[in-house]
Amino acid sequence: MGYYGRLELKERARTMRSHGKSYLKIMHILHIPKSTISDWCQDIQLTHAQLRVLYENKKTGAMKGSIIAAENKKKLRRSQINELYLKGCKEIGHLTERERFIAGVAFYASEGTKSDKGCAFSNSDPAIIKFMVQWFKEFCKVADSKFHGALWIHHNLDEVKARDFWSSTTKIPVKQFYKTYRVGLKENSKKIRKNIHENGVFTLYVSDVALIRKIMGWIGGLTNKPCYNA
Repeated sequence: MGYYGRLELKERARTMRSHGKSYLKIMHILHIPKSTISDWCQDIQLTHAQLRVLYENKKTGAMKGSIIAAENKKKLRRSQINELYLKGCKEIGHLTERERFIAGVAFYASEGTKSDKGCAFSNSDPAIIKFMVQWFKEFCKVADSKFHGALWIHHNLDEVKARDFWSSTTKIPVKQFYKTYRVGLKENSKKIRKNIHENGVFTLYVSDVALIRKIMGWIGGLTNKPCYNA
């Protein structure tokens, strides 16, 4: 670049700066280094109004950058979650009959009742409830007519919709459901519930004393210690 061309660029840069343009904006327009622009324009004093505009633009740009960074972070996290989920599914693979049996015993040991009055298994996850219905049928030989259900749901949610949802999931007729337990708000409570299940928590019932005693034996075999005393 010749002397006169560089002089013209300098004058353009100084004019743009005096009009309140940022160094970054001038750099993009004139395609010259930011350090050069700074040297050329260091003696130019901007007005308070011009400085305020530059500050607001910088703040907006930083905010936009933060939002973009946060979105990219979310995308990366979702990608990692999905990748690990698929990896986990692959590692489990196809379950054998015995593996399904032991999985059901483990589920029941975690979420099932242990009283000597019958079986009751509660969960909010439809996939787990569905698994346990099939488990009771396959390994405990429970007939469809022996299943009962009950719903635990917050007062402001749609009970009818939830009952229909669980009936469809379990194939248990609504007429075989026990009375729903509705949860009201506690007075003067400052606790904010973040995880309110839209369809409530479902409890699967099988009224069979002999079966619960057998299941307790299975749990005892799984944990290598007595879990049930008559």
